Amino acid sequence: MTMPTPHPDDEREAQLVARIDAWLGHMTWRPDYDAWRAGRIWQERHQAARLALIARHAGAFAGRRVLDVGSGMGGLAVALALHGAHVTALEYHRPYCDIIRLRAARYALALPIVNGAGEALPLPANSADIVLCWDVVEHVQDPLALLAELARVMSPDGVMLLTVINRLAFRDPHYHLPWLNWMPRRWAEWIIERRGRSKRGAAFRDMQRLSQMHYFTFAGFVRCARAHGLLVDDIGELALRRGERRAGGLKGRLRDILRRVGLLMPAYRLYRLLFQGTFELVVRRDDGDAAAT
Repeated sequence: MTMPTPHPDDEREAQLVARIDAWLGHMTWRPDYDAWRAGRIWQERHQAARLALIARHAGAFAGRRVLDVGSGMGGLAVALALHGAHVTALEYHRPYCDIIRLRAARYALALPIVNGAGEALPLPANSADIVLCWDVVEHVQDPLALLAELARVMSPDGVMLLTVINRLAFRDPHYHLPWLNWMPRRWAEWIIERRGRSKRGAAFRDMQRLSQMHYFTFAGFVRCARAHGLLVDDIGELALRRGERRAGGLKGRLRDILRRVGLLMPAYRLYRLLFQGTFELVVRRDDGDAAAT
């Protein structure tokens, strides 16, 4: 589907850009800052990969109830709504809610926006066919309460897509530095400060240090999900099993060799254990059938 043309409104656009810029200043160290900023301003135009991922694991989303938990600046929620989904955007930061509202107004969308926390969703049970929870688990106060709430609002045959940060990741995906997760947190935070990667001076009211965020091993998160009646599949592993993720060059040849000798899955799981920064997961209710999707 072609992205609709925004309704022109210079004053609205100026407000939107100013509100977005207020939250980006602490990341000017990024070498790709200008392109990254532009991507944030027009975030809804850069959602093709995630829309395809949702469709691959949850089916067509047009006409279905979608809950986007931790909508951030609203790019995905707006893109889903433009593609026909009945989206509710839930975001903890009230200023982000204002950004989402302005972004939706670009396309005259009456997008429901809820300012709330994932641990206490102000929504009825079984009210979402698709639950999205990207880049949220690590930031909440209580990840287990979040899981319980996500399970409550997801319909019996619903699908949840979420991300979880790897506690043992060689390169931390938030601070873009190696070794942090392999050392005591106070040492890691000292390095973050020395390298100028902290969020000190950022506008975030609930600014978190590394030691305050919630990272998991893959096995540890699977155990937490099972305690709430949920089954977890690793999207990356599913794709490899189906032969969907191909690679060229040396990486592709190595993958083909590992597949031929029966070591592709062990090699991937070792990579997932120690190097993968973020787990991308698909979650369903445990109905007694543990077959992979």
